[in-house]
Amino acid sequence: MCISEKETLLKRLAGLGFLFVLGFLWNAQYAESRLENVLIQELEGKEFSLEGRIAALPQSNSSGAKFAFDLDHANVGKETLDRFPKRIYLSWQPAWRSPQDIPDVIPGQRWKFKAKLKRPYGSLNPHTFDFERWAFHQDFGANGSVRSGELLEDQDIAWTDFELRMELARWHLRKKIQSMLPNDARYAGVLVALVMGDQNSINQDDWQVFNATGIGHLISISGLHVTMLAGVGASFAAFIWRRRTWPLMIPVSKVAAAAGFFTAFIYAWLAGFQIPAQRTMYMVGVVAFALWTGRNPRSFDIWWWALAFVLLLDPMAPYTPGFWLSFGAVAAILYAMGDSSGLLGIPTGKELEVHWVTQAIQALREACRVQTVVTIALLPFTLYWFYQVSVISPFANAIAIPLVSYIVTPLAIMGALLPEFIGKWLMVPAHASMEYLAILLDWMAKLSWAVVWSRQPEWWMLVISGAGIIYAIRPGELYKFWFLRMLALGLSVPLFLMPSLALVGSRLEVGEFRANVLDVGQGTAVLIETANKKLLYDTGPIQGKKDDAGQRVILPYLRGRGIDQIDRMVISHSDSDHVGGAATLLKHVRFGSMMGSLPDTNPLIQNLRTRKVPAIPCRFGQSWTWDEVEFLIWHPHEATLFTEQYPGKPNEMSCVLEVRNKQASFWLTGDVEKQGEAEITGRLDSEVLSKIGGRELVFMAPHHGSKTSSSLELLNKLEPNQAFAQNGYRNRYGHPHPTVTARYEQLQIPFYQTPITGAQIWLFKNNSNSSTQFWRHDIKRLWHR
Repeated sequence: MCISEKETLLKRLAGLGFLFVLGFLWNAQYAESRLENVLIQELEGKEFSLEGRIAALPQSNSSGAKFAFDLDHANVGKETLDRFPKRIYLSWQPAWRSPQDIPDVIPGQRWKFKAKLKRPYGSLNPHTFDFERWAFHQDFGANGSVRSGELLEDQDIAWTDFELRMELARWHLRKKIQSMLPNDARYAGVLVALVMGDQNSINQDDWQVFNATGIGHLISISGLHVTMLAGVGASFAAFIWRRRTWPLMIPVSKVAAAAGFFTAFIYAWLAGFQIPAQRTMYMVGVVAFALWTGRNPRSFDIWWWALAFVLLLDPMAPYTPGFWLSFGAVAAILYAMGDSSGLLGIPTGKELEVHWVTQAIQALREACRVQTVVTIALLPFTLYWFYQVSVISPFANAIAIPLVSYIVTPLAIMGALLPEFIGKWLMVPAHASMEYLAILLDWMAKLSWAVVWSRQPEWWMLVISGAGIIYAIRPGELYKFWFLRMLALGLSVPLFLMPSLALVGSRLEVGEFRANVLDVGQGTAVLIETANKKLLYDTGPIQGKKDDAGQRVILPYLRGRGIDQIDRMVISHSDSDHVGGAATLLKHVRFGSMMGSLPDTNPLIQNLRTRKVPAIPCRFGQSWTWDEVEFLIWHPHEATLFTEQYPGKPNEMSCVLEVRNKQASFWLTGDVEKQGEAEITGRLDSEVLSKIGGRELVFMAPHHGSKTSSSLELLNKLEPNQAFAQNGYRNRYGHPHPTVTARYEQLQIPFYQTPITGAQIWLFKNNSNSSTQFWRHDIKRLWHR
C-alpha cells in the first residue's frame, strides 16, 4: 500500500471516528433530555391542577380519551415547576360512580385539568408491549388520570406552530371521514388508517385477521401511499408548469420533483410522521435534491440518506417494528431487483420496441418476484416482532394488494380530500370494497394451516437466517443456481425448530421445574413448566370488556416462547383479577383440563363445557406428578361442593397449590385469607412438615399481601426462604399492606414484588438451589433510579 493510499485510509477512519463520537454525543443528549423530563418521585400519586394544550391527535372512543398534554402551568412552586414534566400522557374516562360524557378533546385546545399523576410505568414482561420504552420514546415525563376538566380556549395555536396545526388538520380529517360513513360502518377505522395512519379505531378482531393473512402492512400509511401522492403532486405541477414559457426559467422536471417532495412532506405529517412515511419522504427529497443539483445517485445512496435522516431525528426508531420492516423491505427490493428497469418504471429504448403484452407479462413477473423477495426478506423480522408467519399471505396479498392499493386507498384519499358532498360517494364504495375483502380474508384466516406460530428467535438465529436470505434473493435469473438458493433459504429453518435458550438455564430435565411469575398488575398469573408439561395458575385481571391480561400479557408471552398448548389451567377462585384472561386464552391456546374453585354457574365453566375441556373441582388432598415434579392441593376442604355460589368470600375458597421437587417447594396461594390460612396451618402437622423440610421454600404472599393474610402462624409453620407478591403499581388497595411487608422483614424473609422486579423467572434445578431472573432492562430502570 502506497503512502497516499494509507493517508486516504487514515482520513476515512478519522472521519468515521468523528461521526461515531458525534452520534454518541447526540444520543446521550437525546436520552438525558428525556430523563430530565420525568416526574420526581415525591410528587407521585398527588392530584394537581394543570393548565396547558392538547398536543396531538387524541385516541377517542366510547370509553373516554387518551391524549398528549403540553404543560404550561401547575399548582406547584416555581422551583418544582422547573422540574415538572413538560409533556404528559393523560387518560380521561367516565367515573363509574358518576358516569359522564367526555367532551371532544381537540388538538390546540387549552384546558385546565385536575389530574392525579405518576411516573411512566408499565408491566415488565418478556415479549409484551413495553409502555415505559414507548413513553420514553414519546417524551412523556408522567402519565395520569383526569378527574375533571375545564375548557379555557377552543383554539390556541400560533401560526408558526406547524406541528400542532397539522395535528388539528388530522383531527378534522378523521372527523370528516367518520361523518361520511354510517355509524355502524365496521371498517371506518381501516379507512382512517389508510388515509392518515391513525389505527386506534380498528377492531382487535380485525387486526387478528389482517395479521393472520399477512396483509397488516397494507392497513397503514405505507411508502406506496406516499409515493403515489407524491407522483400525483409532481404530475399536477408538471401539467401546470409546462402550459406557458415557465420551463425556460426552470425545467419542468425540477419543478415536478420539488412539488413531489412538498406533497410527500405534507402527507407524511398528515399521516402522523410514521417511519414508513418518513422514509419515503426522505427518499423523494434526496431524489429531488439530486435532480436540482445535477447528480445521479445510486439506489442504495438514496436509501442510506433516508436511514441517516430518520436516525438523526429519532434515535429510538430502531426499537419499533416499522423501522425494520420498512427499511428492510426497501433494502431487499433494491438489492434483489436493482438491475431491473421495470422496477423503476423507466422505459428504455429496447422496451419501447417490445409489444405491450410482453411488457405486461414482464411487469407481472417482476411484481411477483418483488412480493416474494419482500416476504422472504422480512421473515426474520416478522418472527422477531410478531412470532408468526402467515402461510396464506401470498394468496391473500395477491388479492389484497391491488384492491387496497389501487381501489380502496385512492377512493378513500380522494373522498377525504374532496368536498364532503362528493367525498361520501367515494368513501362508501371504498368501505364496501373493504367489507367484501374482509369476508374473504376472514375465511382465509380460519384455515387450520393459515398461520405458523413460532417463538421469538435468538440473535444468532437471525444472523444465520439473514445470511442465507441474502444469498437466496440475490440478483440474477432464478433458474441459475436455484438449488443453492433453496439450500441457503434452508438456513431459516432454525427460526422454527430450535428450542428457546433465552431464559435462565437451559432445557429442563426430569425433576426440574420453572415458575414464570408474570407482571400482570393487580392480579395473578403464574406459568409452571416441567420437562414436558405446563400448568397455568390463574389468568390475571380484566378491565372493562376487552382489556384483559390474557390478551395484553399472557398470550404474547406464550407466543414469544412458542407455547400453544397448556396441560392444565388452575383457577384459584372466581374474582375477576384471577379469572379475567381465561376467555381470551381459551380462544387461542389448547388446554388439556381445568382445575379450580369455581361454582357450576360461573361463565368460565360453561365456556369450558362448550369447548369440551374437562373441569375438575379443586379440593385438599388432590395430587399428581409430572416428570418427577409433585403437585399438591392444600385448600379448600375436601368436602367442598361447587354446585352453587359459595356463601362466604370467594377468597377463602382459593385453590392453594404446592409444586415441589427434591430441592424446592413453591407455593401458590391465590387470595386465601385468615380463615383459609388457619385451615392450612392445621393441616401442616409434624409429619407433613417433615416431608417439606430440607427443601428451599418459596411462598406467594396470599391476596397480594393484604393485611387479612400472611398470618404469622402460617409463616412460622412453613418458614419460607423467600416470598413474592403480584400486585399493581400504586394500586388503590394499598397492597402489599405495610404491616405485611414489615412482617416478612421481621422474619428476615426476602419479599419480591412484581411492580419493582417485573416478571420473575424462578428456576428449580436438580442438586442445586433456585435461581431467579427479574425481568428488568437498564433503560426501564433509569425511570426509577
